[in-house]
Amino acid sequence: MEYYNYLKSLHLIFVITWFAGLFYIVRLFVYQIEANDKPSPEKEILQKQYKIMTYRLWYIITWPSAVLASIFAFWMLFFTPLGRSWLQMPWMHVKLGFVFVLYLYHGKCHQIFKQLQNDQVKYTTNFMRLWNEGATIILFAVVFLVVLKNAVNWIYGVAGIFIFSITIMLGFKFYKRIREKNSDQ
Repeated sequence: MEYYNYLKSLHLIFVITWFAGLFYIVRLFVYQIEANDKPSPEKEILQKQYKIMTYRLWYIITWPSAVLASIFAFWMLFFTPLGRSWLQMPWMHVKLGFVFVLYLYHGKCHQIFKQLQNDQVKYTTNFMRLWNEGATIILFAVVFLVVLKNAVNWIYGVAGIFIFSITIMLGFKFYKRIREKNSDQ
């Protein structure tokens, strides 16, 4: 049972680095898309640099963290008595559902990453800024589930993050208007 805490610690470390990678990769996508609208040679210089940065972040930090977080989670759940007992609890089923959604999110980020690596810009910077909120919502839901260990009370936390996200979007629109107004002057 003592090794369970080591597994849990390693799992948490890699969950944190996985989310850090997901948060930052989408930010880099915003910068890559913005670089696409720059004049030459700035465009080519920035695109080359962002491709290197996203490649390293994606394959050296984000993907390995996702895999290691999952390995340690699997180990805890299936090879420890406490983990096996948690698999019987409804909150864990909901949490695992969110982990599945997180992998779908990760997969979509991988698709966007590959497109941008091939100079295919299919999304706007506004879409990417909103897309970045997806990982935040999943993070809030999972943390509330794990801390409260209740399959229903997590809804309040997620509702809070939705309200927070709407506030951020409104703030973003307000900031964008100010930025456009200032650039016109």
